[in-house]
Amino acid sequence: MNKTTFIALPLLALGAAGLSAPAHAAAPGFARVFSDHAVLQRDQPITIWGTADAGRALTLSLSGGGIASRVSGKAGPDGKWRLQLPKLPTGGPYTLSVSAGGGSASLQDIMVGDVYLCSGQSNMEFAVRASTNAWCNTNAAGNDRLRFLNVEKHSALLPQDELKQPAAWKVAAPDTIGDASAVCYYMARTLQQRHGVPVGLINASWGGTTIQGWIGGASLRGLTTYTAGVDAVKQLAINPARAMKNEEQRVEAWWDAHDPAAGAQRAWKAPGFDDADWPTLTPTGSWKDSGIAAFRDFDGVAWFRTTVDLTEAQAKSANALQLGPVETYDSTWVNGVRVGGGATGWMWRDYPVPQGVFKAGRNVVALRVLSGGQAGGLTGQPATRGVRTADGQLIPLAAAWKYRLGTPLKGQTVAPSPWDVPTSFTTLYNGMLAPLAGYKFKLAAWYQGESNTGAPGEYRELLALMMRDWRRHFGQPELPFLVVQLPGYGAAAKTPGHSGWAELREAEAQAVQADAHAALAVTLDVGDRFDIHPTQKTVVGERLARAARALAYGEAVTPGGPEAAAATHEGGDIVIAFKNTNGGLATYSSDKAIGFEVCTGEVCKYADASVAGDRVILKGAYAPGVTRVRYAWADTPFINLFGADDLPAAPFRMELK
Repeated sequence: MNKTTFIALPLLALGAAGLSAPAHAAAPGFARVFSDHAVLQRDQPITIWGTADAGRALTLSLSGGGIASRVSGKAGPDGKWRLQLPKLPTGGPYTLSVSAGGGSASLQDIMVGDVYLCSGQSNMEFAVRASTNAWCNTNAAGNDRLRFLNVEKHSALLPQDELKQPAAWKVAAPDTIGDASAVCYYMARTLQQRHGVPVGLINASWGGTTIQGWIGGASLRGLTTYTAGVDAVKQLAINPARAMKNEEQRVEAWWDAHDPAAGAQRAWKAPGFDDADWPTLTPTGSWKDSGIAAFRDFDGVAWFRTTVDLTEAQAKSANALQLGPVETYDSTWVNGVRVGGGATGWMWRDYPVPQGVFKAGRNVVALRVLSGGQAGGLTGQPATRGVRTADGQLIPLAAAWKYRLGTPLKGQTVAPSPWDVPTSFTTLYNGMLAPLAGYKFKLAAWYQGESNTGAPGEYRELLALMMRDWRRHFGQPELPFLVVQLPGYGAAAKTPGHSGWAELREAEAQAVQADAHAALAVTLDVGDRFDIHPTQKTVVGERLARAARALAYGEAVTPGGPEAAAATHEGGDIVIAFKNTNGGLATYSSDKAIGFEVCTGEVCKYADASVAGDRVILKGAYAPGVTRVRYAWADTPFINLFGADDLPAAPFRMELK
C-alpha cells in the first residue's frame, strides 16, 4: 500500500529578511532504482527522480568523461522531484549528483548504454549459478561494462512510487554474476560482445506467478473477467476490513455449495469453541504421512486449532501470522476474525493481521484446510510458525495443534483470492514495475507461461494486453518485446493428442505475430521433460539475442528459425512451405522429419515427412476429410527439423489450403 508520513513542523519566526530557512534541511536523495554502477539508456532523454524538502530548488548533473550535463528544478509539495537530462550517446563512467539547499547526494560509476528489462516467472528468475556450465561462465564473467539489478519481490495492492528496498546495481564479476538472471545475462553478454556498448539488466521476476499479476490494474480491469477481482485488490488497500469480509462471504458461499457440513463446522473457528475432546497432532508434513490412520488416505477438509498467549505489549505490536506452507486451500482466523486464505501448496502463509485482532492473554488460531487431492495439512516445520511483531520478533506457536477431520471432498478446488501470489491480479506490476516508471529501455524480455498452461486462449489476449500496458507505462510505444516460447516439459507422447503446453506455445506465437514490435525465441530443443526448470539457459539467452539483433538493433537477420508459412495439398501429398530457413531446412539423425501430424476433425495421426529445400512434404498424407496439419504438438515433442543456421523450426498447427 502507499504510505504517507506526516511530520509536524514548528511555526517559523519572521525575521528582518522575511521567513528564515529550516535550520536542518534534509539532503536530497535519489529514487531507490538508482545506485552506484547504474546504467542509463543512451539516445533517449534521461529521467531521474527522487526526494527533497517540499518546494526545494535543486540541481541535477551528470558529469565526467568530458561531458557536463545539468538541469535545474524543484521538488513538489509532496517532496518528490523528477528531472530530465538531455539524451546522451554511449559513455561513462560518470558521476550523477543532485544538490539542494546546501545538501547533496552523488552516485558514482554511472554508465550510459543499453538497458534491458527482463521479467517472468522462475525460468527468468533462474540464476546463472544454477545454469549449465555455470563454473566456466561465472569465472569468465569479469566485465565492468555489464551491470545488473535484481528487483526485490514485492506484491503491492496499489501502484508504488518506490521499490521495496534500495537498489544495488552490481558490476558483472565472478563473485557477483551468479546472482543474475541466467537467461537475461546470456542474452546481454551476447549482445554486449557484438555491439560493444555498456549494458544494464533489470530483472523483475517471481517464480510460479501467472501473467495476470504483471499487468497494470487499469489495463487488466478492462477485461470483464477481471474487473471485480482488480476492484477487490484496490478495496483491500483502501478498506481492508470490508474487502476481507467480502472475500469471506465469497469463500463461505463456495463451502455452502460443496460441503453439507460447512454450516455446522463454522462454529469451530470461534475463540470460545470447546475443542477439549479434539486429538492433537504436530504437523511436520503431509497429513497422509502423519502416522494417523484416519489421515492415511484422506482427501477432504480438516480443521486445526491452537492458542498463543501474548503480553499486552506483544498484542499491541503483533501484526502478522506466519504459518509456512499449507497444502492446499486454507481459510485462517485469529480470534474468529478471518485474516487470510491461500490456494497454492508451496506458498508460505504470511497473513497481515489488523491491529486489535490479537489480544493480551489467550488468542485462538483456527484453520480450515482442504487437501484438494494433494498432500494435505500444515506441511512446514513447527519452528516456522508464529506471530510476528512490528519490531521483528517471531513469537512461536505451539508445535502441537488440535485437529478434527471434516467431510471427504476429493479433487475439489477453491478459487484463490485476487491478491494471493502467485495467482494475484496486478500486484506484481504494482510492487515491482510501477516504481520503474521513467526509466527507459532498449528492450523487454519475457519468459513466463508455465503457470498459465490451463488457459491458452486467454493467455494470447493477456500477453498482447501486457505488452501494450508496459509500453504505455514506460512511455515507449514501440518498445521491442522478446518472448521466450515454452520449451518441452512433461511426459513424452506416444500418440497424437491434446497438449496444453502446445496450445500455450501457439498463444505466445499468435500474440507475437500480431505485434509489429515483438519477436519469439523458440526453445523446444533445450527443454527437459523431467524438469520444468531446464538448465541450458545459455542457448535461450543467445536466441533472445538473435531476436534482439533483428528487432531492437535493426540488423538484417531473421529473428529466429524456420516458420511454417502455408500448407497445401498437391495430389495425394501435403506440402508445407517454410520461411526464415536461412538457407534451407535440415533434419538431424534421420532423412525424415519427425513430429508431423495430419488431422481429420479432432483425430490426428503421425505422417512421414521429408525435406526439400524450404518445404516439407508429407508423402501420400492427403485424403478427403483431412483439414489440418500439426507439428511438434505435444508437451514434450521430440524434434529434428532445423534451419541451415541450427535454429529449430517453430511448432504450429495450420488449416490445409
